[in-house]
Amino acid sequence: MSAKAPPKKPPTIIGWREKIALPGLGIPLVNAKIDTGARSSAIHATHIRPFERDGRDWVKFHIPHASGLRARDVEAPLLGERAVKNTSGAPQDRLVIETLMVLGARQWHIEITLADRANMAMPIILGRTAIRRRRILVDAGRSFLLGMPKIEQNTTPETGRTEVSQ
Repeated sequence: MSAKAPPKKPPTIIGWREKIALPGLGIPLVNAKIDTGARSSAIHATHIRPFERDGRDWVKFHIPHASGLRARDVEAPLLGERAVKNTSGAPQDRLVIETLMVLGARQWHIEITLADRANMAMPIILGRTAIRRRRILVDAGRSFLLGMPKIEQNTTPETGRTEVSQ
């Protein structure tokens, strides 16, 4: 006789647009487009400048004022560079960082590329790698199903991950 596996929690259903927070980047609230057709996630960034700190690769970039965001300069450890296809299908090399994302009551680290999204409706796109393995389903006909992100009291920019300079 075999033991029964505990029942799985039902998947979280999200809309094609959701409100998220990126506390490690100093962003308490921003609308993000969920795009399961895109592999990578991207945030609108300008003035992107890689540099070295203590023998490690870092990147400094500017997040312009957009969709309720307050403009800010951010520094983060650089994970690397990734070849991606932009919205038009043209290949681009983009720098990649990791940061904490809060979606509803859940939070986890995601990889996000730095890109010029000035002509896009939303400053952030979440690709499928940001949500896979999280038991999340996307309802493409609905928006903002999870409401405001619930940031834990002890969630702050993480030393060694992302630093915000204002």
